[in-house]
Amino acid sequence: MAQKSLLMVGAGLSGAVIGRHLAEAGHKVHIVDARDHIAGNCHMYRDAETGVNVHAYGPHIFHTDDEEVWAYVNAHEVFLPFKNRVKTTSQGRVYSLPVNLHTINQFFGETLRPDEAKAFIETKADTSITDPQTFEDQALRFVGRDLYDAFFRGYTLKQWGCDPTELPASILKRLPLRFNYDDNYFNHRHQGMPQNGYTAMVESILNHPGITVSLNTRFSRDQAKDYDHVFYSGPLDGWFDYELGRLGYRTLDFERFTYEGDYQGCAVMNYGDEEVPYTRITEHKHFAPWESHAKSVLYREFSRECGPDDIPYYPIRLVNEKAMLGGYVERAKWEKGVTFVGRLATYRYLDMDVTIREALDCARLAEKAFAEGGVMPAFTVNPL
Repeated sequence: MAQKSLLMVGAGLSGAVIGRHLAEAGHKVHIVDARDHIAGNCHMYRDAETGVNVHAYGPHIFHTDDEEVWAYVNAHEVFLPFKNRVKTTSQGRVYSLPVNLHTINQFFGETLRPDEAKAFIETKADTSITDPQTFEDQALRFVGRDLYDAFFRGYTLKQWGCDPTELPASILKRLPLRFNYDDNYFNHRHQGMPQNGYTAMVESILNHPGITVSLNTRFSRDQAKDYDHVFYSGPLDGWFDYELGRLGYRTLDFERFTYEGDYQGCAVMNYGDEEVPYTRITEHKHFAPWESHAKSVLYREFSRECGPDDIPYYPIRLVNEKAMLGGYVERAKWEKGVTFVGRLATYRYLDMDVTIREALDCARLAEKAFAEGGVMPAFTVNPL
């Protein structure tokens, strides 16, 4: 097998996982990233003032049912147990999320059993809505006006920057209720946090003699000619110099503050009231309960429309964006020598475990294609 010269654009999970696999297969891998650090939006750093290991771009909690992916991350970092137990402040009171039996009983001043709670909520639900089309329709049909106003409307309006009546019902994909006292935010079998952080994990993945990494290095398309193949995890519209326009994203602003002691007693506190400008406060020492810190570092999160110079977080994927995305996907299929990978290049919201799964699958396909003289497709997962 002839050694290929490969370029990974982006030193996040996609570029690191694909790069490591192909380096182990004997290829020469060069990874570039415009930022001054590896690990993309999973990047963590040790805060000098408090000693807390901070999630620089907002908290990332690892959860998966994928056994291979769980084994993969544990091979590169020790994962310790962590359950995400989110709280929310609404109308001057604190409740647990997702909305569960405790939340329902507390909110309505009841002591309902699971079957009683189901029947009770059904009396609150708007059963006249038989085919929910909007986020608001979906919420009113399943939880009713009281719970919707307290826990969903204000938060959603702040997070997405538009009225819930303008968002599709699909955003609220599943019934946002639990009729038991389970306040674990995720349902996956494996849940945890890396003992030394995600940056340490990615550093381990990149630790291979066949990999070189260049930070503070912006990619331009004319560099592609110097390599046999490019794996691009940057913005899909950016590859085409935004010829069809910019795909819509929400971005986050973080307001850092410190506190002597424990500020809120939990890792994540949402704020459901519309008049509170931020969506949540994250207290980062609680994401590593095995550590002990006298001081605390916290971030208030503010969601807004993403501008050209902002970091894109959440793809909007409404009607106009989907039409534009279709145009970019068609253009991408005509490109030679490049495969588009990861959340930005496929314009999808991806959890970390899914990102790693798709990267492993892509890398194996590439290994086979390079060995057999085949051609890699523009996408190994359909963005549409």
